[in-house]
Amino acid sequence: MRVYSGKVSKGDFITNSTNSKRTRVPRLVRIHSDELEDIQSASAGDIVALFGIECASGDTFTDGSVNLAMTSIRVPDPVMSVSLTAKSTDQLPNFQRALQRFQREDPTFTVSNNAETGETIISGMGELHLDIYVERMRREYKVDCEVGRPKVNYRETIQSRAEFLYLHKKQSGGSGQFGKVGGYIEPLPEDSSTRYEYDNEIVGNAIPPEFYPACEKGFKEAANAGSLIGAPVEGVRVVLNDGAAHAVDSNEMAFRLAAIGGFRQAYANARPAILEPVMKVEVTVPVEFQGNVMGDLNRRKGMIMDSRQEAEDAVIEAVVPLNSMFGYSTVLRSNTQGKGEFAMEYSHHAPVTKEQQEQLTSAAGKKA
Repeated sequence: MRVYSGKVSKGDFITNSTNSKRTRVPRLVRIHSDELEDIQSASAGDIVALFGIECASGDTFTDGSVNLAMTSIRVPDPVMSVSLTAKSTDQLPNFQRALQRFQREDPTFTVSNNAETGETIISGMGELHLDIYVERMRREYKVDCEVGRPKVNYRETIQSRAEFLYLHKKQSGGSGQFGKVGGYIEPLPEDSSTRYEYDNEIVGNAIPPEFYPACEKGFKEAANAGSLIGAPVEGVRVVLNDGAAHAVDSNEMAFRLAAIGGFRQAYANARPAILEPVMKVEVTVPVEFQGNVMGDLNRRKGMIMDSRQEAEDAVIEAVVPLNSMFGYSTVLRSNTQGKGEFAMEYSHHAPVTKEQQEQLTSAAGKKA
């Protein structure tokens, strides 16, 4: 915990601004490497550790007299996922306990379940990030896990504007379903701060106002899974400007399904593309290995951004697709006689090549 103002002492009561829960500070320590130094109090600017406090990363604590919260930290979306299964059913309680704790302490680590296979999926910022949690689970919770093959978190986008005019009509005896929507989708500017925008530009009562939320819900639902590989669609603006309703057969379900169909109709004509995560990589190696390392990065479809010398080492900065970085630590050690090291962080998502898009689309079609 970092103290931003005032003073906190052992035995004080502090309040979590997120859930208004009041807690006593049982122990306060200053950390020096692997040594803990018990202290009685901490002042503004100090970074200390508390014990026995239930909280999550980014929570703000106060003395309870004010209701303030610090600006929340920016959490990037995960770029890689693996499936994780406990080898023994006896270990499942510890397995679940570990996942819950890891999520509380690290907002970039997320857990989900695959509805089709029942597998637990963990996601994070890279191969090493997830490897560390698998090792922590084995060491701290005595849980041995079977780890699936790493999977890159792709996204989809569109490259041009396309219009839609879609009618959802179904009659099966009695009242049916009728919903018609019209409009267009277009790419958002590259510098846009949002990934998805929706605008309702309907004039008049072409679609009754009570069905507007159903339309919005349908468009957003369709954008959660693109038609190329089922990845989330980003960088798209949806505009609804026309439609039609039936006095008897129109309902929320009909307009939600019409919106989904309209989005997919336009999406197919908007030059959809697959985006892959690109990582910023910094490699530090002895100068004599610089050429081999740069050549290897180029073979991995990387782009060298900078190269400089620091003492007897060469520092190479590059941007490389994450899908090409699996197993890189082993290759780097082999190419540098164990003397090379690297750091990697998420940079951005970028379109894949045409050949790669065809391969990914084909693979997704076979799974379906």
